[in-house]
Amino acid sequence: MSDEGHAVGTGRRVAVIGAGYVGSTSAACLARLGHTVVCVDNDPDRVARLRRADVPIREPGLAELISAGVRARRLSFTGDLDQVRGCDTVLLCLPTPAGGDGRADLSVIDRVADRLTGVLSPGTIVVVKSTAPVGTARWLARRFTGRGVAVVVNPEFLREGHAVDDFLHPDRLVVGADDEAAGRSVAELYAGLDAPAVCTDPVTAALAKYAANAFLAVKASYANELAELCETVGGDVTAVTAAMGLDPRIGPHHLRPGPGWGGACLPKDTAALLATAQDAGTAMHSVSAAVVVNRRQGRRAADLIARLCGPGPLRLGLLGLTFKPGTDDLRCSPALTVAAELAHRGHRLVAHDPAVPAGTVVEAVPECTVAAHPHDAAAGADALVVLTDWPSFRELDWPRMARAMRLPRCIDLRGGLEETTMRAAGITYHRIGHGSCGDAGEPRIGPAAAADAPRFAPVIGG
Repeated sequence: MSDEGHAVGTGRRVAVIGAGYVGSTSAACLARLGHTVVCVDNDPDRVARLRRADVPIREPGLAELISAGVRARRLSFTGDLDQVRGCDTVLLCLPTPAGGDGRADLSVIDRVADRLTGVLSPGTIVVVKSTAPVGTARWLARRFTGRGVAVVVNPEFLREGHAVDDFLHPDRLVVGADDEAAGRSVAELYAGLDAPAVCTDPVTAALAKYAANAFLAVKASYANELAELCETVGGDVTAVTAAMGLDPRIGPHHLRPGPGWGGACLPKDTAALLATAQDAGTAMHSVSAAVVVNRRQGRRAADLIARLCGPGPLRLGLLGLTFKPGTDDLRCSPALTVAAELAHRGHRLVAHDPAVPAGTVVEAVPECTVAAHPHDAAAGADALVVLTDWPSFRELDWPRMARAMRLPRCIDLRGGLEETTMRAAGITYHRIGHGSCGDAGEPRIGPAAAADAPRFAPVIGG
């Protein structure tokens, strides 16, 4: 990976606490920018693997960055928190999972903060990189009272499968600080990156992250409602959203329908934002509605399959299990929500996913067999169901897939396959959000409305 376009930073000593998805990416990229970085994690196996640049997550370019940083002696991994001593900036990249009430669980940050009180030197800046709720920075600042430590909120906006590129080519940097000098110091960590910076207070910076993810969830749920409407009235949601996306006020992103939204961020961040609003005595009805819509997508997908294939029990081949392509992350995957609903209805499931090894027992759906090859998922199937839009699925030998199936039909819940390719292979193809998935008929209007309906003559010529 070339260093072109990335100026060397100010050469600061930085500690990153947590070597998970955000922590390992942040540590490697900060080393790339010229800082000396120590990354601390309490998992000895993970530390040992990262020292060898054996990255335990599927993230393009990350292993190469870690290897380069270790070779240049700008990046090291350790399980010893005392190695933080002498670092001028400490990034907290720690898990903040949703608790039973939807509120972010800050217990890991709490434990680490306790240990840091005896390690940090006066003048150190603690940076909350984790997605954490309003008030976290000031809560931490009180923990460090009298120690000369500033706390700054600097949320990450990394997409799984694109994290390295997102870090090195960000579309914005958000820094929230009560201490202006500390905020400026954190912004300078990213010297050499070309991105606008929003410098604000800690509360606003925390809300900026939650607000962004919640808005993406709202867009995605809206697209799924449009898909259901198109199936009912005979429209094509792909064309509808393409027309919408050309409007610069809307844009094309996050308007693709599917079996729901999931992953490690959107479910917990929408829950945390709703909890914050509740605690503040306000409501966010649009976000609440998006969550309600998303919760019914698994059941809706299973109902759609029953409508197209009969109630079963069926032998179904599932293509994809991860929450999106380019990652091996199964956390809160909508594909698993659909699979669990199908298993509950008594269907036999055989799945293939390029990032999930054959024989894996998927905790959320232990009844599902994970196969080594997509042809194994197709063998004897009453239908194939596309749950994750892996590009490799478009390159499959579809005539061979059709021959392997008992009934050659495909229900594409991602809408990414080429209909002409499928039909040429002899496969009956149904795409989410298309009239082929529904029972569209004449518009339901009463006699009076029909009498008043406009009559349009064909326009011929100019």
